[in-house]
Order: sequence, then C-alpha cells, then structure tokens
Amino acid sequence: MFSRSGKVRVFTAVLAVGAGAAIVYGGGSAIAIPPNIPDPATAMSELEQLTVAPDGSMDGYDRDEFPHWETVEGTCDTRDEVLKRDGDGVEVDEDCEATAGSWTSPYDGDTWTDTGDVDIDHMVPLAAAWRSGAAEWTIEEREVFANDLDSPQLWAVTDNVNQSKGDQTPETWRPPLESEWCRYASAFTHVKFTYELTVNEAEQAALADMLGTC
Repeated sequence: MFSRSGKVRVFTAVLAVGAGAAIVYGGGSAIAIPPNIPDPATAMSELEQLTVAPDGSMDGYDRDEFPHWETVEGTCDTRDEVLKRDGDGVEVDEDCEATAGSWTSPYDGDTWTDTGDVDIDHMVPLAAAWRSGAAEWTIEEREVFANDLDSPQLWAVTDNVNQSKGDQTPETWRPPLESEWCRYASAFTHVKFTYELTVNEAEQAALADMLGTC
C-alpha cells in the first residue's frame, strides 16, 4: 500500500519550547497552502496515470473508519498543526489551541480570526476516498490518509464552503474562486496519485478542465 514513492509517512513534529514561552506561527503570507503541490505539468502527467473506474460502493463507510484528528506531539493534534501551519501570527495555549491568528481560505479568499469559522478540509474527501479504493485499506492506512501533513491533503478553509463541498469531487464541486482551480486540481490529482486512488470518467474530465486553466 502507498507504493508510489516507497516512503514511510511520518507526522510532522513541533519544536519543544520552554514552559510559558510565547510561540507565534505563520510566515505572513496572504494565503498559506499545504506542502508538495505539484506544478501543473506534473499534475497533468499524474492525472494521465490514474486508473479510471466507476465509483465503488459506499457499503460499510463511516468516518470512524478514518481516525482523525490524531495526536502529533504533546497536546497538539492534526487539526492544531494545520491551523499553525496555514495561519498567520498564530498563537497557541498549553493545550495547543489557537488563541490568536488569522486564516485566509484559498477556496474563497475570505480571512478569519476565529477558529470556529475555519474547517480543516480533506482535499480528497474521506467518503470519496472510500469509493475510489480506500475501502480496501487497513484502518491504519486510512488513519495515515486522514492525518497526512506531508501532502496537499489538509487545507484550512472557510467552514461553510467546506460544508458545501461535503464529499463531492471536482465533477460536481469546485472552489468558488476560479483563480484557485489550477492549484485545487493539482493538489487533488496529486493526492489521488500518491494514494493510488481511482477516478471516474467525469472526475477525470473535470480535473483536466481545471488544469487547463493553469
């Protein structure tokens, strides 16, 4: 499983600091994005290599089949790590909960200062992964997928935009900002490629169309 790269995935560790020290995260960029999004040419090549197949059954699916958010280190879980990584001027308390900062959602360009307005989106939704190959994985493999900080799988986005996306794939849902379609399709394709998930014909065509906007 996960044989594309032959690499073992590990969760990103946070730096240990002295008790009571103030920690500020974020590099001040307008929109912070996840790592390892391929360039459009690479994404198109990866798209061409994906197996095209009809969606599988949703029988047996449950979000609990993809355990998240898991502890990364200390009191910090995966959600906390994404908020720190993708926010600007993020400060956290001893429970690793963000107490200050701002987050600009790539999907719609809106900026938020309350984490209650921010969701962590799975680029390839868990249910979509289930029907395109993840149903055959072990629960440990699904846990890696649901908490992957090393690929462009986890995004800090506006909550209601994430909720409108739900478990849809690009043939039925695209980010409100058309200027983000190229990056969105590149990231979506790369996650599917990395985890050897299939695409249906309409999904493949939609991804190719979005990559055509690059």
